[in-house]
Amino acid sequence: MGLCHTQDSITKRVKLMQSLENHFLIAMPSMQDPFFKRAVTYICEHNEDGAMGLVINQPINITVGDLLDKIEIDNDKSNQSAQVAVYAGGPVKTDRGFVLHSPKPGYSASQELSSDIMITTSKDVLASLTTTQAPKQFIITLGYAGWEQGQLEQELLENSWLIIKADPDIIFNTPVEKRWEKAVETLGFNIGQLSTEAGHA
Repeated sequence: MGLCHTQDSITKRVKLMQSLENHFLIAMPSMQDPFFKRAVTYICEHNEDGAMGLVINQPINITVGDLLDKIEIDNDKSNQSAQVAVYAGGPVKTDRGFVLHSPKPGYSASQELSSDIMITTSKDVLASLTTTQAPKQFIITLGYAGWEQGQLEQELLENSWLIIKADPDIIFNTPVEKRWEKAVETLGFNIGQLSTEAGHA
């Protein structure tokens, strides 16, 4: 009886929660999952069915040029973009690529997430990345982070994450090793103020 009452309360609070699309989830220092330790995750989709996001600060040992070679897309190795790191976007479908980029229309599978950020999953964007037709700013992730219905809301109630409105400057212009720290500081916290105990930030 008590459990049902608790679940009902959570459900009601979940329904009241606004969509977190175009927000960052910032992992609390207490986060034990090695994949999400000090992770900053950009939420691309969040609705009553669940949520989908891309971790933006976990580079892997592969460059854009390496990835394009692997999937047999011609690329210009002399272009600076070919040397840019690819990121681990999450533990789901790690063979699938996602490109977060500054606005540029014309790709076959794109979605505008904000006035400053688009996501594209079609190969035509990959083919453009080492050419003059590339988006002005971009990052590529392999895989994504996914939450089932109510799962993210439950994690938020457990204080696993901090939330802020997404800042494209953190995605595109901040050095990767500084993204978690800068995102935390945007909330007005000093890193040292964050307790490693969830719920005491």
